[in-house]
Amino acid sequence: MGFCLPGAGDEPVRTAEQVWAAASTGTSHVERDGFHHGTVRGAREAFGELLPDIPARYLRSYADVHLYGLISLAEACRDAGLDYGKGELRGADVLTARAGVDSNYDSYRAWHDADPATVTPSDAKSLFVRLLVAGTSSDVGPVQAALLGSTGANYTVSCGCASSSVLLGIARMMIASGQSDLVVVTGVDRFDTERVLHGHRLREVVEREGVTVRHNSDPPAAPRHDRPMRPYDAAGDCMNYGDGSVTLILESREHAAARGARTHGAVLGQATTRGGLNSAVAIDTGGTGLAEAARRALGDHTSLGRIPYVNGGGEGDALFTRIESNAVRALWGDRSEQVLVSSQEACFGHSGAPLGNLGTALTLMMMREGEVCPTANCATPSPVCTFDPVPGTRTRALGFDRALSFNYQVGGVNSALLLGGGDVC
Repeated sequence: MGFCLPGAGDEPVRTAEQVWAAASTGTSHVERDGFHHGTVRGAREAFGELLPDIPARYLRSYADVHLYGLISLAEACRDAGLDYGKGELRGADVLTARAGVDSNYDSYRAWHDADPATVTPSDAKSLFVRLLVAGTSSDVGPVQAALLGSTGANYTVSCGCASSSVLLGIARMMIASGQSDLVVVTGVDRFDTERVLHGHRLREVVEREGVTVRHNSDPPAAPRHDRPMRPYDAAGDCMNYGDGSVTLILESREHAAARGARTHGAVLGQATTRGGLNSAVAIDTGGTGLAEAARRALGDHTSLGRIPYVNGGGEGDALFTRIESNAVRALWGDRSEQVLVSSQEACFGHSGAPLGNLGTALTLMMMREGEVCPTANCATPSPVCTFDPVPGTRTRALGFDRALSFNYQVGGVNSALLLGGGDVC
C-alpha cells in the first residue's frame, strides 16, 4: 500500500505508518489557516525524491493528479518489495479510479482557449500533449502503466466515491479467475479550491431564495470550507473536500508466496448495488441497497456474527449517517449497537475516488494492530446512529480478522467490501 495524502506540514503523507499515526489519533490534516480543504502540499518535491529519472519534459504535461498517482504507486511498490525498474510489475494489470474532473477541465480549457493567431508552434504542441495526457478521466492510469512498462490490462473506472472500492472487486475477480496474478489499483482525485469557493458562492444564491432540492425529503448538506466535517457527530452538517491518491497492490496467494511477500490482508468479497431510485441524484437513505450489497459481499465466506467492525463512508452529512444507521440495523438487528463503525475521512478530507482504497488499507491496519481507529472529529455521537461510532481521539482495542467496508455514490449506488486479515493470506 502507498499513499499521497494531505499532511500536517508541507509534505504529503506517503506511508502506512504516517496514515496510521493520523487515523489512530483522530488527527485531521484538512484545515490550514481557517480554510478546510485537504490539500496535498510538497508533491513535486516528493516526486523528485522518489522518481528522479522521469524526464522534465514529461513533468511539463503532468497535472497534480499524475504526481499524486505516481507517488502513491512508487510507495506501494516499495511497501510490496517490488522493483518496477527490474520489470517486476511488467505483467501487472493497472487499474485506476477517478471521480473528479477538475484537472481534466484545466487541461482541456487551456487547449480550448489558446489563440491560434498568437500561440507559438512549441506551445501549441505542448497543449496538445497535455490534452492527450490529462484531458480525460483515463489520465493517470496510462502514465502509471508507462512507468511500470506493463503489458496487462489498463483502464479507468468512475462511479464517484465508490470507484476504488468497485475496482478492488474487479481486481479480486481477475485474480480469482486466473486472468491475473498481480493487479495495481489506484484511486486518485483533486478538487480545485477556487471552484469549491465558487460552489459556496452559488449555494449562497440558492439559500437566499429559499430554493431546496426536491429529490430527498431532507436536502443533503453542502460541502463547506469554513468549518470542519464531523462524521457521525450530532453537530455534523457538512463535508470538506480533500485531494490525494491511494494505491493498493493485489496478488494471488501463489504469486505472493513465490516471492516471499509481506501481506497485509485480503479482499474476500465485493458487491455493488443500486437502491432502485427514480432519480440519478437521489440518496437511498433507507439503506436497503447498502445492506443488500453487504449481504452479497459476505456470500458464503462468513456470517455477520463474525463481523464486529465496519469502516464506514460517513463524511459529516446527516443523510449519510442515516444510510449507514439503517443499513447496520437491517443487517445486525438488535445487536447493531454493539457493532463498531468508524470513518477516517475527516483525517484527510472527502477525496472521492481514493476513499475505497483508503478504507481498505486502514481496516487491514486495524486488524493487524488489534485496534479500531476512532471516527475523526466525532465527539458527541448523533442520536441517529444505531451503532457505536467510536468517538474521541483514541483507538478501541478489538481483536478481529473479518470486516466490512462501505462506500457509496450519489444516485443510490452502494459498494460493500468483505476484508480478511492475515489468517487468510
